[in-house]
Amino acid sequence: MTSSSGASRRQVLAVAAAAATAPLLAGEPARAAAANGAKTWDLTVLGTSDTHGNVYNWDYYKDAEYDDSKHNDVGVAKLATLVNQIRAERKGKATLVLDAGDTIQGTPLATYYAKQEPITSTGETHPMANAMNVLKYDAVTLGNHEFNYGLPLLAQWIGQLGFPALAANAINEKTGKPAFLPYVIKEVELGGLGAPTLKVGILGLTNPGVAIWDKGNVEGKLIFADMIATAAKWVPIMRERGADLVIISAHGGDSGTSSYGPELPNENPVALIAQQVPGIDAILFGHAHNEVPEKFVTNTQTGERVLTSEPSKWGQRLTRMDFTLTREKGRWKVVSKGSTMLNTNTVVEDPAVLAAVRGQHTKTVDYVNKVVAQSEVELSAVESRYKDTPILDFINQVQTEVVTAALAGTQYAGLPVLSIAAPFSRTAVFPQGDVRIRDVAGLYVYDNTLEAVVMTGAEVKAYLEYSAKYFVTLPVGAAVNPDTISDPTVPDYNYDVISGVDYDIDISKPVGQRITRLVLPGTATPVAADAQFVVAVNNYRRSGGGNFPGVVKTQVYNQQQEIRQLLIDWAQAKGVIKPGDFFVPNWKLVREGVPVF
Repeated sequence: MTSSSGASRRQVLAVAAAAATAPLLAGEPARAAAANGAKTWDLTVLGTSDTHGNVYNWDYYKDAEYDDSKHNDVGVAKLATLVNQIRAERKGKATLVLDAGDTIQGTPLATYYAKQEPITSTGETHPMANAMNVLKYDAVTLGNHEFNYGLPLLAQWIGQLGFPALAANAINEKTGKPAFLPYVIKEVELGGLGAPTLKVGILGLTNPGVAIWDKGNVEGKLIFADMIATAAKWVPIMRERGADLVIISAHGGDSGTSSYGPELPNENPVALIAQQVPGIDAILFGHAHNEVPEKFVTNTQTGERVLTSEPSKWGQRLTRMDFTLTREKGRWKVVSKGSTMLNTNTVVEDPAVLAAVRGQHTKTVDYVNKVVAQSEVELSAVESRYKDTPILDFINQVQTEVVTAALAGTQYAGLPVLSIAAPFSRTAVFPQGDVRIRDVAGLYVYDNTLEAVVMTGAEVKAYLEYSAKYFVTLPVGAAVNPDTISDPTVPDYNYDVISGVDYDIDISKPVGQRITRLVLPGTATPVAADAQFVVAVNNYRRSGGGNFPGVVKTQVYNQQQEIRQLLIDWAQAKGVIKPGDFFVPNWKLVREGVPVF
């Protein structure tokens, strides 16, 4: 794979072996330097992350301007306005703009140019390349979602960028060398008469979870090394090659925990990188979608403080890092650093970014507004987390039908087919009457494909027990509030319901002891531990996403069919969506056998 475009290469300071000594790290505040008569210069680094295909401030699922309960705005066009304001404010001074990944997946706009009119077939420039090239980033890190659509599309997108794409820990399995550009060293003029040059090293780290989440796209091709070890390898090299200041752009959170098991390197190691790897001045990070305006982490070897910041998601926030530097005996020294967070709802969209993507945005809006079916009644997902609802059964019905038909005539044809679905959206609705593509896409917001495995009755029960940890424990008699019934540490997408068996979840009992009834459908016959079932499941879950037990095994069905498109096709073929065709109430929340709702 190519590591960067020609334009990117011209921006890279290709340093073979510059003999520069490493600078000191952050020390006294800037005012101390000023008091000593030392001249100071400043550098601003702006950071975005997890833009997820958002360019316009637009909700494609609602066909309206984006809004949420906190009145956030989204999109690269909004980010561009803030960036341009800061560049204008700092005219003549050094300002860098970085992104920490998850760029080309997440909206119907991004999906359209990966699936409906893929850039690999048309040669068209990806909308996120169009938008980001207008903004003129200095570098972007690859996030895990960059790998969703396969390596050819990723390579083409990288080639369309006017700046480098970084991922030091993505290793070519055959050569053992980095598959992408590991870092760049930007030579920047700090401004002012006679101002010296500062060399800023930018190291990109992607998420090791790609090996699970996109196994089908990367297995046998790429290995994803530990982010901490990779930083420890490359930071000294960057310093040796002349970097005066080192910034890491990392697609991983700072919690120190992983959503998967221990078989892969840590998913969210940013604080650990700062603690364990000397020589880092700051880390821009993403992946967790949190808003972290400013957080300092002390390096245990040097005692120096590393500045870290995460700018939320979707273009809602912009991180601003400010560094004050001085020169001592020919070396740069950071005398102060800090960061603030800017809200994109304070500005209008940048017209140049809007213009660059207008045609693609319009085409996507037209596509998602196509009517695919009529719904007899309104179907809502608002209660799907804690009640059996027709709209989730719609997903399970389609998955069950597809897998059942595919396995006809095989050795698995005689096994009952179960299906797994999660309440991805709390706001999805099929309105009574016209159902459009955007309504279906709003129910199934991820680009997952359908797979199936064989599971035993014991494995099905263990799976349901694991899923049931989603709920807080509420003793008999305790008040039940749907808004607080779930554990805030477990996201909605990690709560699964299963069709094809009947079961109760007793939320008054401890985690691991909550499946108090698990029977064959419509009977009182308990599911035997050694019973066998074919289970329809998405590729994310089957490959280990969420660390659910019993499902990471060889598939008996995998035709690489996107679930969202299967739902659209099913609705279009039927013409009418009738709950009576698929709604089978088969699970409920209870306390000591008494239904909660």
